Amino acid sequence: MIRVALVDDQAMVRVGLRMILETEDDMEVVAEAADGADAATMVRSWTPDVVLMDIRMPGMDGLAATAEVLAGSPETRVVILTTFDDDEYVYEALRVGASGFLLKSADGDTLVNAVRVVASGEALLAPEVTRRVIERFAATAPADPADHEPSPEAIGDLSEREVEVLRLIARGMSNQEIAQELWVSSTTVKTHVSHILTKLGVRDRVQAVVEAYESGIVVPRG
Repeated sequence: MIRVALVDDQAMVRVGLRMILETEDDMEVVAEAADGADAATMVRSWTPDVVLMDIRMPGMDGLAATAEVLAGSPETRVVILTTFDDDEYVYEALRVGASGFLLKSADGDTLVNAVRVVASGEALLAPEVTRRVIERFAATAPADPADHEPSPEAIGDLSEREVEVLRLIARGMSNQEIAQELWVSSTTVKTHVSHILTKLGVRDRVQAVVEAYESGIVVPRG
């Protein structure tokens, strides 16, 4: 059973989310909070697997609430509820540890799939979100890519193949797409991804992409 908590200042939004999720045999909404300030306390009390977190709330917003939730419960996964006009929040939400984003306009099937994906340990790294991360770094990237070379410390113990896989992840490619690109099996790619996460000390693909750009392993293209 996937235990889900809802954080949104609009009661009707929470009602709608609960109605969709509780039609599924493998999901249970265990708690709700109407603002970010109550989110961390709620998570400590109920230990949900997944938190659906509104980004814009009065008082403590979803970014600060996500940071607090994950500081107290690092195993909990947070999915940010967002709209396309929230671009300025994307990068910071990734940095504080969000496992992905879900549009508030998403249909029920998309919501249910998103919860299952995140609960399984994956991240919602959609290509459009990846592009926003790239744009965030491209805006501050040096004109000469040679000035943005990763240090040996940044690459660490990553093999050449793992660096190659990481750069493809940063382009928003799935395991299957990476497998096709590199002419290897999806199982092999999954193993590479697991090694990358361990070596970078991050917990999912989203955080790996952030680390890749911050360390210079991946350079924005223009």
